[in-house]
Amino acid sequence: MWRSQAEAEGLTLLEADNKTGYFGVSHQPGKHKPYLAQVSRGGNVVSLGMFATAEEAALCIARSPEGQEASKRPAAAAPLTSDEAQQQAQAKGLTLLKADNKAGYFGVYSCYPGRPKPYLAQVWRGGKNVSLGCFATAEEAALCVARSPEGQAAAAAAVAPPPAPPLTSEEARQQARAEGLTLLVANNNAGYYGVCLKKPGTAKPYQAEVRRGGTQVGLGHFATAEEAALCIARTPEGRAAAKQAAAPPPALPLTSEEARQQAEAEGLTLLVADNTTGYFGVHLSHPGYPKPYQAQVKRGGKKVSLGSFATAEEAALCIARSPEGQAAAVAAASEEGNTSAMPSGATLKVEGAVPRMPPGAFVKEEHVPPLPPDAVVKQEHEAIVKEEERSRGGMKRQRNT
Repeated sequence: MWRSQAEAEGLTLLEADNKTGYFGVSHQPGKHKPYLAQVSRGGNVVSLGMFATAEEAALCIARSPEGQEASKRPAAAAPLTSDEAQQQAQAKGLTLLKADNKAGYFGVYSCYPGRPKPYLAQVWRGGKNVSLGCFATAEEAALCVARSPEGQAAAAAAVAPPPAPPLTSEEARQQARAEGLTLLVANNNAGYYGVCLKKPGTAKPYQAEVRRGGTQVGLGHFATAEEAALCIARTPEGRAAAKQAAAPPPALPLTSEEARQQAEAEGLTLLVADNTTGYFGVHLSHPGYPKPYQAQVKRGGKKVSLGSFATAEEAALCIARSPEGQAAAVAAASEEGNTSAMPSGATLKVEGAVPRMPPGAFVKEEHVPPLPPDAVVKQEHEAIVKEEERSRGGMKRQRNT
């Protein structure tokens, strides 16, 4: 009846590979009208109603603009048989990769047994499983996978030469010597720097890891700890660690007396200060630690640490070597020069602000007559003290004669 109505209206009930057999029609058992007609409209799934039969729902779809548009599309090609799929793959130089699964092919799964197209083609793309469609035969699904970039990459990997066999411990040591590399030993469960025993009991239980860009980066799994250590030794991080290990050990901390002698030998001044350590720029930051004294200077408007030291004198020596410490030493020496003793007979005159003249006042200039030839000029030493704030709370003195 519904088919006749569709023919009378010149419509087509579009068939589909689903449970109802019709495009846009789904079955919801248990209801009085179990067949739902749905179309995709404006990006949303829109329901067109519930119907008693699948044909009636299909007629509703055929009357919709979406159904009429779908009926104008060219009919899909007939499914390929197994032989046809293999012949087409051979003609295009593609490989239908075999696999140990129910379907027998890489990327092909028997997901819908009993349906017209029971085989699903699927690949791993962008970190997700992506479906490429359902097919009537496993070979047709395998052909779809073989045409994809993932299938072609898998085919290339399958024909690539097998990887080299794992190196034994002795072979890894010999290879390291041949390349001039060092297998750095470490106090861990593998015995080597950057090597961890991650998967005991497996064929490749040792993992090589380095810290790169603030993250732990795995370099692979290996059969022996020595082979993993060789992988580490070839990396920039491994080479840097080997270079650091081969460097001479740091010098022992200087004692207080040794720091003073070194400063004297270098012509430097350990500037004293009224603080807990007794030295300019030196702070007792970590009492109880092997290096409790911190050297610190003011640089570019910020406090900059120059390191921690065993003695206050060693920290003061570090300060004295810095540009800031040398500038402070020059300033201290200049201050001492300005406060040297005044000549005998000098008097102190406090220089203050000159009071403002009252309104209408003026300066009268007087002519001073020249001195007679037998006149004697008596010179009196006079020191002027200029009152202003000093950076350390004292007075800055300026002497004029």
